[in-house]
Amino acid sequence: MRYWPIPLLLVALFSAQGANAEPIGFVKTLQGGNAVIRALDDSERPAAIGGELNVGDTIRTDRRASLGLTLKDDTIMSVGPDTELTLEEYLFEPARGDLKLGSRLGRGTLQYVSGSIARLQPDAVSVKTPTGTIGVRGTQFVVRVGR
Repeated sequence: MRYWPIPLLLVALFSAQGANAEPIGFVKTLQGGNAVIRALDDSERPAAIGGELNVGDTIRTDRRASLGLTLKDDTIMSVGPDTELTLEEYLFEPARGDLKLGSRLGRGTLQYVSGSIARLQPDAVSVKTPTGTIGVRGTQFVVRVGR
């Protein structure tokens, strides 16, 4: 009988989950310039309308681009020019009470419109910035992070 070291087994388990991960949302609009999506494995792909978004993806727009995305719970995020937004956490299983949306805005602008997660459990949504964390208590907001 062969035994696998625990750390190796955990890496294999998480790798398999990541490879079969269901998208958490999709790119709905894309205007001007270039936008890329960088995945957890550091691979980059050009953003495209209909492109899948997964936990851990970072969206980057150049100074002429903007991008709109919709998540599975109908959250809408509009990313402005010269922006970097990472989708850090996402759980949407309302029947089980598992709700979480965590993102990080490194720079640029973000307009946020609440979906089901924020309506069902407002404290389950947060947007981190370099200087603080926004806790969602309303239905929409706009935030800008300078360099």
